[in-house]
Amino acid sequence: MKTTLVINPKGGAGKTTVAINLASYFATSGIPTTVMDYDPQGSSLNWLRQRPMHLTRIHPANAAPAKPGRMRSMDMRVPEDTRQLVIDAPAGASGLLLQEMLSRTNCILIPVAPSSIDIHATANFIRDLLLAGRIRANNIRLAVVANRVRKSLPVYQPLERFLNSLNLPLVSRLDDSDVYVSAAETGVGVFEMEFAASVAERQQFMPIAEWVDSPKLIVDPKVPSLLPFHPAISVPGRSGLRVVTKGFPAP
Repeated sequence: MKTTLVINPKGGAGKTTVAINLASYFATSGIPTTVMDYDPQGSSLNWLRQRPMHLTRIHPANAAPAKPGRMRSMDMRVPEDTRQLVIDAPAGASGLLLQEMLSRTNCILIPVAPSSIDIHATANFIRDLLLAGRIRANNIRLAVVANRVRKSLPVYQPLERFLNSLNLPLVSRLDDSDVYVSAAETGVGVFEMEFAASVAERQQFMPIAEWVDSPKLIVDPKVPSLLPFHPAISVPGRSGLRVVTKGFPAP
């Protein structure tokens, strides 16, 4: 089983949009898939309840705090035949809850909305994840998704430079499109919608699915990892490093 954690410390970044469409992609490919929702709002689970009966079933797992009379461990059960587990994380996850999610994760997707506040918070969150050490110790892959992209507001360049300095990919840019909203409201993913109505969104989302499904990168734990300095973040106790970066290709 491969586990993908979709997480961002801020609300409204598009975590559920990425999680449900990733799960939908794997389900349409005939891969047994489970969505585990840690958010008390249960947006991913609500999406599954809206899912048409004729579509491939995606198993729901509720990891939010247990309600009276319910055992959280039972709600979190993942079928043994699951091959792709997608975790929809709550906003502000930290401490033991974050460690619980990371302990079962193979790769992390971090969607980020197009605002300077969100981008700065995301950069600091990535810094904290890398400094915590678990990412490298468990060989967890990490990538960022630019969400709700508007061509008239190209604010992602600082984030791209920051990611390039760490050799982390910005795997795709998802447009600010009503197609994702329509999919979420009807229990489907963009890969299950009429092709003509969702072709652009499918093309945008494919790099995400391909990155998740790609072979795991093997990292030699003996090779030290340095976190370069970047204006978007500050690393305690480390002087700045000169970093040469390349611009990210235009979509």
